[in-house]
Amino acid sequence: MNPSPDSETPFDPVRIGLVSVSDRASAGIYQDKGLPALRDWLARALLNPVTFIERLIPDDRLQIANTLCELVDTERCDLVLTTGGTGPAPRDVTPEATLDVADKEMPGFGEQMRRISLHFVPTAILSRQTAVIRARTLIINLPGQPRSIAETLEGVRDAAGLSLVPGLFAAVPYCIDLIGGPYLETDAAVCAAFRPKSAQRPPRSI
Repeated sequence: MNPSPDSETPFDPVRIGLVSVSDRASAGIYQDKGLPALRDWLARALLNPVTFIERLIPDDRLQIANTLCELVDTERCDLVLTTGGTGPAPRDVTPEATLDVADKEMPGFGEQMRRISLHFVPTAILSRQTAVIRARTLIINLPGQPRSIAETLEGVRDAAGLSLVPGLFAAVPYCIDLIGGPYLETDAAVCAAFRPKSAQRPPRSI
């Protein structure tokens, strides 16, 4: 269970921005499932105390870009995850808005997401997810469906539970190390973080 930000733990606190991009959910036409899916997965995966800053917004390029800037520049999030708006439909503009605010593009994240998703659905080639760095924050676009979110973050496993294709989140903690963020520690049963030995801290107890 993820500890609360106010509890005393040996792990670095982390601020994570969660953005669900959906015209219909933001208008109240149906219940948003993206934010709960992101929050629940991260609560299982991370050992750090986490403060979540959540936004539910429509598929509007300027509003998405402004929201990302707010979460990075004002809220000082260490990591921002978006869900939704990454397909080929005319209103799918999350990747464009993400690139609008980028200092650096990190295309390997999108490549790995499509590699993982192709194990589940052939339409993964239609996805346009990407990732960028703004200041000292990593921003990643994720799919819109809760099941797809978990699949891309955790990766592909065989029937025995052994990893066949590493999950996207395995590379996130070291990336955040490199840009000056907190040291993220994960539950290996959910997603084992990978770092070179020179970048690893001694194991800590909860």
